[in-house]
Amino acid sequence: MHTVKEDTTLVGVSELRTRLEKILEEARHHKVVIEKRNKPVAVLIAIERYNAIEGLLDQIEDYELGKLARGREKKSSKKDYISLKAALRKVN
Repeated sequence: MHTVKEDTTLVGVSELRTRLEKILEEARHHKVVIEKRNKPVAVLIAIERYNAIEGLLDQIEDYELGKLARGREKKSSKKDYISLKAALRKVN
């Protein structure tokens, strides 16, 4: 296990097998890059950090979908829409 930056530790796959508990503890504090034959294959991070990243990605996705919807709305006219009743009739 080698700390290469203040917030990154490199771990080989074989070391992962033998020192799992220590490596999991390390991942609670900063990211752990798992290497196989000196090539990165995975990253271990604390679940709190993962959840924060997922939340941020969800917000970005919602923002982008909102921009897309606003753009489509600007390009459309009333004839492009149908009533809720008509939509329900088409589904049923």
